[in-house]
Amino acid sequence: MDKPAASKRSSRVRPAAETGPAASEKRPRGRPRKTVAERDDGNRRVELVHAAARLFRRKGFDATSTRDIATAVGMHSGSPFYHFKSKGALLHAVMAEGMRSAIERQTAALQAAAPSAPDAAAQLHVLVRNHFDVLLGPGSDFIPVMLYESRSITARQRSVLAKLQSDYEAVWEPALQALHRQGRLRCPVKLARLLMFGALNWSVQWFDARKGASLDELADAAMALFIGGAQATTAGRNAA
Repeated sequence: MDKPAASKRSSRVRPAAETGPAASEKRPRGRPRKTVAERDDGNRRVELVHAAARLFRRKGFDATSTRDIATAVGMHSGSPFYHFKSKGALLHAVMAEGMRSAIERQTAALQAAAPSAPDAAAQLHVLVRNHFDVLLGPGSDFIPVMLYESRSITARQRSVLAKLQSDYEAVWEPALQALHRQGRLRCPVKLARLLMFGALNWSVQWFDARKGASLDELADAAMALFIGGAQATTAGRNAA
């Protein structure tokens, strides 16, 4: 009986290991550094968003042209379309940027006040005072635009903003629940939250820093209205 034939080795020749400078080069790790042009593009985009926020708040979305926005940042009239597909996309960017900034500022305010805001009333005061700063303080164009120009964005864009708004308002829930358990908040928490934000947000329509109260005084008055008593406002001011 014949022996089985030995298996033939593959005739393919394996490539020799690469040597020389190419082999010694290390593959870059992480994202490549942005070029000067890319950094400039990012800065220009931010400038467009901020300029658009100011103009949309002052003139309204419909009355503000892309040319107006381009002129405000020293661009040619068609240049904003390099960064945004349309004026509506720029409006959505203004609103989304406003909500993300508001979330960051709220988180920072609570962290800064944590050592001196031991109870729910003091925490609510911090939230109310910070919300007035978001609405009425320096660089406060973004949120008013979101509040009063939402009809001009698409349903999909609206859903993105609704998620950001929900994340922002959810932070208020623990303090409101605690005050409700204590009997200091005398209506259902969900209804109380809606009424509070409705009252606070309306301040962008009537507040005038040159004629009215300070933001601290506004926060104190809101707390007295929401849960009553001077104790809450004093504790909240100390925390803030």
